[in-house]
Amino acid sequence: MRPMIPRTDPAPSRLSYRLERMRLTPAYRRLVRIGLPLLLVTGLTAGYLGDAARRADLAERFTEIRRQIETRPEFMVHLLALEGASPGVQEDIHEIFPYDLPASSFDLDLPAIRAMIEELPAVARADLRIRQGGTLVATITERRPVALWRTPEGIEVLDITGAAIASAESRAERPGLPVLSGAGADRAVAQALDILGAAQALGQPVRGLVRMGERRWDLVLGDGRRILLPESDPVRALERVIVLDRANDMLSRDVARIDMRLGARPTVRLGATAAEQWWQVTLSGGTTGNSSGATGR
Repeated sequence: MRPMIPRTDPAPSRLSYRLERMRLTPAYRRLVRIGLPLLLVTGLTAGYLGDAARRADLAERFTEIRRQIETRPEFMVHLLALEGASPGVQEDIHEIFPYDLPASSFDLDLPAIRAMIEELPAVARADLRIRQGGTLVATITERRPVALWRTPEGIEVLDITGAAIASAESRAERPGLPVLSGAGADRAVAQALDILGAAQALGQPVRGLVRMGERRWDLVLGDGRRILLPESDPVRALERVIVLDRANDMLSRDVARIDMRLGARPTVRLGATAAEQWWQVTLSGGTTGNSSGATGR
């Protein structure tokens, strides 16, 4: 009788079965394919960069490479060109320009340069661009002077918005600009120009406009006579003066002041000579007309 030989169980053990199942999972495959190489590279890098001298040397190499790229000829700016700027504004811009040329375009802060130029009183807007060939072009839109504003501190040159562009020593420096005076005149420049435009129909020399109480205007003629305009719709009130003058030759007479603040009751103040004659006629028992609301006050 042959002896019984025990048969080996072909099934794997529980541990080997679990290990095999783990190796078949996607997470395990990603760990082996990506995680372990990444950990190895990270460890080697950390070991290399653990030395301060190596870190400093690596930083210097990166800085040098970046500098070599930034200073390539195609990235260099050699010239600042100003378009639309007057000689005085060009001089001011060159004086405040914060960079020494040639310089790399990577080093130029264009928004900061534009803001710096637009802070100049005479500049309304500045547009910057780098043109091919290494030229920084600044297109300047200047404020247009429209009036002179006489203040206790001096004479300011104003644009249509009331912004002070420059200072003037005397009116002779800007003979073509009208003169404004009074507190708050710079806040109503556009209205002042409308009044002066309508005043041309008077046919009289105009000295300027005076802002009264920061709310209304007095029109001063060349001989010192004044036309007091109302706070609202001063142009229309001035047009009424023009109509009265054409109908009665009012401005050709000895009139010191025309008060149009009350639209329903224009008032005329006589000059010194006319007032004296009026009193002489009154005291002698004569009569006088009071047309157009004229008074001897």
